[in-house]
Amino acid sequence: MYETHFGLGERPFQLTPDPRFWFQTATHGKAMAYLGYGLAQGEGFIVITGDVGAGKTTLVGHLVETLDTKRLRVLHIVSTAVEPQDLLHVLAGQLDVDAQGLSKAALLAAIERALNGVAREGRRILLIVDEAQALPLASLEELRMLSNFQVGGHALLQILLVGQPEFRERLLGSAAIEQLRQRVIAIHHLDPMEPEEVPDYIAHRLAVAGWTGRPDFAADAFDALYDASGGVPRRLNVLAGRVLLQAAIEGVELIGRQTVESVAADMAADMGVAMDGGREAPMPIAPEPEPVAPIFNTSARLGDPLFSAGTLRTGLGLNGHATVAAAQPDPITRVMPESEAVSRSAHRVVAPPPAPEPVSLRPIPEPVAPLPPVAEGAPVAPERPAEPSPVAALENRVAQLEARLEQQEAALRRVLTLLVDWSEIDNRAEIHREAGPTIRPGAWGHAA
Repeated sequence: MYETHFGLGERPFQLTPDPRFWFQTATHGKAMAYLGYGLAQGEGFIVITGDVGAGKTTLVGHLVETLDTKRLRVLHIVSTAVEPQDLLHVLAGQLDVDAQGLSKAALLAAIERALNGVAREGRRILLIVDEAQALPLASLEELRMLSNFQVGGHALLQILLVGQPEFRERLLGSAAIEQLRQRVIAIHHLDPMEPEEVPDYIAHRLAVAGWTGRPDFAADAFDALYDASGGVPRRLNVLAGRVLLQAAIEGVELIGRQTVESVAADMAADMGVAMDGGREAPMPIAPEPEPVAPIFNTSARLGDPLFSAGTLRTGLGLNGHATVAAAQPDPITRVMPESEAVSRSAHRVVAPPPAPEPVSLRPIPEPVAPLPPVAEGAPVAPERPAEPSPVAALENRVAQLEARLEQQEAALRRVLTLLVDWSEIDNRAEIHREAGPTIRPGAWGHAA
């Protein structure tokens, strides 16, 4: 509904994980670095944990898209308390092994043959186990035993375990899985995004969905979005989607704190929970007037599908220009506490609070005193050279930020590539010597 109203190609805040909407926050970037390091080792377990809605599935989808499938075969199991025997059957099905009527010993032998067959193709296997917190202890032990399969001293199977925080606590605190814990070579917990990451996150998802400038967002809208969601991506998606729906219904073109808080309060009432990042909801207060300074440029056309860093936080529109909107006052009287209202006249009206200051990178001009009148015939002082245009300075700054991001991404790619090459060069000779001429050099996928 709202996507049609605002001219979007699709819903930008859908809950179904889609790697196209991948946005690398600080914690997700660190997770990718750990994944790259773990894959370079080619063995053992990698563990990624995070709260519900932290973006674990989207992270896994992005990882799979960046892997070289010609060198790494990915198997994916979504765990729902799978028992050991069922786990082996699921893995056998992923490897195209007919497990019908096989005993456990015969099934394990068939799985090992299939893993060796993949190795002969010059590929290695990454097994991704999602919802790992639901796995019984016996199934975790079965995974540890599967990680022992090797050829020529090199593991045939590497395992990525993805789960909720209780799995991390179980892994680090239980003596029953000490052997598995010692095989973990990389572990990372996904935290919620920081407040300053919310504007760029919203902008990125809107851009992927085909945003053309409608609706626009004011600076304090992002603070309200963070306060109500706690920075958890899924909560933020749910809230932002409802905010866009409300804006479409009411014809709002500039979304501010008032709209966000109104929607958050409605959602809290509908679900009977607090929409304050999981914390207790604050006492209700009178809504403040809608701010008047947009962060997006409503007149801009969408050029690049990705936003440059800091676009929304700095008050730049998509075309690199700072934006200022015409004031749209919304006179709302402030609600006083009961104790204060008793001491005042019931008919007294309190003036509305001032609108927040615009967020912009434009330099604030100093007040200039009026020039004294010039006497007729007096010498005229030469004019000062014109200062550089603020718009040009802003465009130059944006270009510098984009170049820096490209350099950082290139540096990360080089590091991961070096890790790959280092691992493969060290392993090639031994794989040929131990596995025989039918097995090509060991290979693994790496982050693009």
